[in-house]
Amino acid sequence: MSHQYTAAVIGAGVGGRVSMAALSDSPRFDLVAVADIKAEARTAVQEMYPGVRTFPDYAELFAACPTDIVCVSTWPPSHLEVTRAALQLPLQGILVEKPLADTFAAGRQILERIRARNLPMAVPHGLLVADHSTQVLKRVHAGEIGQLKLVEIQCGGWDIINAGIHWLNFFVELTRREPIEYVLAACDASTRTYRDSMQVETLAVTYAQTTSGTRVVMNTGDYVTFSEPVENTLFRLVGTLGTIDFYGWEPRYRILNAEFPQGRLFEFVPGPTVLHQYHLENLAAQMDRAQPDYAIAEGSLAALELCEAAYVSCRNGGVPVSLPLDAYTSPPPVDWQPGLPYTGQGGGRNGRRLPPRPQQNNRPLHLAQTEE
Repeated sequence: MSHQYTAAVIGAGVGGRVSMAALSDSPRFDLVAVADIKAEARTAVQEMYPGVRTFPDYAELFAACPTDIVCVSTWPPSHLEVTRAALQLPLQGILVEKPLADTFAAGRQILERIRARNLPMAVPHGLLVADHSTQVLKRVHAGEIGQLKLVEIQCGGWDIINAGIHWLNFFVELTRREPIEYVLAACDASTRTYRDSMQVETLAVTYAQTTSGTRVVMNTGDYVTFSEPVENTLFRLVGTLGTIDFYGWEPRYRILNAEFPQGRLFEFVPGPTVLHQYHLENLAAQMDRAQPDYAIAEGSLAALELCEAAYVSCRNGGVPVSLPLDAYTSPPPVDWQPGLPYTGQGGGRNGRRLPPRPQQNNRPLHLAQTEE
């Protein structure tokens, strides 16, 4: 049998429990320790995995029970802190849950620190390993619906940071990580909703555009009205030669193109393996050959930049946020109210007499002018 690696999980919430199940089921790993600040969570771990040591604090676990790999599965604002501490150990690999952090800057620092150690890394985006969604990626990349023009996402019961990180990551991969020109978003926060310890929107629309003009429009929120009967997620991919619809984690998709002019539904039987296990066993393969692969981590970081840019746009009244995010400066507030009569006072510009659109990019005119 291939070498078996010892593993510890920091955080026994949803992500941590999935990692524990994957580690326990995989012959490549030996789950030996779990840390969580909640006593009831530690009790649940001991009942489910007898013999696994539990700790109330990750520092105590690292001191008493160092392991070959660590799975960082705490809430996003703590990922950098926990990762920094884990990297003081003689690790052979690390898994960091998505989103990598609560901010793009912190997520980038996590990736930079791991890369500086030349340490194999996993970020468990399930849509990148599920049978139905990987087949969708292959069909799009093979040009089976022509050139991808629009990705529409409808997602109910979730939000930009906790679900959008998955969906926008898939968009990043659909476009082969084409650079994003800008992100524009509107959020309703009237219900003061929080989810997974993060303040989130009641309802939101996130719009982003790549350099070639491919768009993503993502509808998220507590209650979203769907354009067809689905459980909680709908992806609609529109190309120049056809469309593909699929439904998030549901193992099916429908394609309409020249080969299937009436449309065809493809359905899959989910296997017994949890999706985290694929990522962890890929991590083990990286460790076996001592060759890190940061491709998925880089895509995840790009998706996190889109999530944060959406929230920056919301906080600034829905202005377009140009990328890269660390070069963006929020504009001063304006008192212009679209939809109200123009009084002829207070300045402004005549929309009938705009200068020609800059040819070098597709950014909104005022962003292009700012860069000049």
